[in-house]
Amino acid sequence: VQLQASGGGLVQAGGSLRLSCAASGRTFSSHAMTWFRQAPGREREFVGISWSGGSTDYADSVKGRFTISRDNSKNTVYLQMNSLKPADTAVYCCATTSRLAGSNWYSVHGYEYWGQGTQVTVSS
Repeated sequence: VQLQASGGGLVQAGGSLRLSCAASGRTFSSHAMTWFRQAPGREREFVGISWSGGSTDYADSVKGRFTISRDNSKNTVYLQMNSLKPADTAVYCCATTSRLAGSNWYSVHGYEYWGQGTQVTVSS
């Protein structure tokens, strides 16, 4: 399984970006796709998840501002980020797992496949 994240960049506070994560190497639609981020000097943290059935969940810090969607025909998951804040500055990574059940959905330990990450920088 390979994941390719793209769409990062530099944006002013209050602006928007859309990240993409393209998956290859296996059936995409049956598995959860998750976004994490890692700011300098901090641990990687959960941002949001897209379940195979289409439902989503988000970290409290991004609820109401970020939206995850997926296009199964393109094997791609998107992260629409609005009302960006300097605190959102981080490297954003997408991740997936071969598991179809279990726990650890919100932890980095629950995923064995990772994209390379894309830098998002929000200026004040």
